[in-house]
Amino acid sequence: MGKRDNRVPYMNPIAAARARGPTPVSGPTIQDYLSRPRPTWEEVKEQLEKKKKGSRALADFEDKMNERWKKELEKNREKILGGGEKKEKEKDKEKEKKEKEKDKDKKEKKKKEKKKSSRHSSSSSSSSSSSDSSSSSSSESEDEDDKKSMRKKRKRKRSSARKASDESDTESETDSKESSKKKKKKLKEEGEKDKEEKGKKDDSELDDDGESRKKKRSSEEQEKSTDKSKKKKKRKHKKHSKKKKKKSSGSDVDKSSGVWHPD
Repeated sequence: MGKRDNRVPYMNPIAAARARGPTPVSGPTIQDYLSRPRPTWEEVKEQLEKKKKGSRALADFEDKMNERWKKELEKNREKILGGGEKKEKEKDKEKEKKEKEKDKDKKEKKKKEKKKSSRHSSSSSSSSSSSDSSSSSSSESEDEDDKKSMRKKRKRKRSSARKASDESDTESETDSKESSKKKKKKLKEEGEKDKEEKGKKDDSELDDDGESRKKKRSSEEQEKSTDKSKKKKKRKHKKHSKKKKKKSSGSDVDKSSGVWHPD
């Protein structure tokens, strides 16, 4: 039995690639990319100008919208802020209308009265004179009524102002009275406190005086006792010294006489 042949055929890949030849290219090459069609400088300028125009148109549009919004905001602010002013103006207008209506009513009344007086004038001159006097009197009475109403309004305003001033005066008086009462109370309390402090000081001083007196008495008694003891000691010492003197004198006499006394 012989060995099995395990050999594999081998070929150089470089040589195989050369034998195959050039491979077909798929897609654009570098040369194609470099030789691509390019726009001229004039075309580039035109494109840039178009872009600028578009941006300007957008900016103009935004400016217009901003102006519109500003106008709307101003209107809304005027409505909100001018609400109170408008109400006041409306109230003033209503008052003026009422006053005008009153004036119109008065004028109409005067015209009617004049017409009545003119009708009566045809009957007689006396009646005409009376009507004229009545019309004048009516007009005078209306003027007087207006004056009275104005006077009443003024009086009311003055009375209201006086009441307000009186109330303020009364409040100030009450405040001053309360403040004076509080001050008096404080002064009384301070006086009582001072009295109590003085009493305490006097008591403490009396206690201190009594203690000092007691100390003086005790010190005096001690001094007296010490003086007495010293005097007693002096007396004892004198007696003892006298006895010693007597003994010494007796012994001297015996010595001189030659007598011996055994101790």
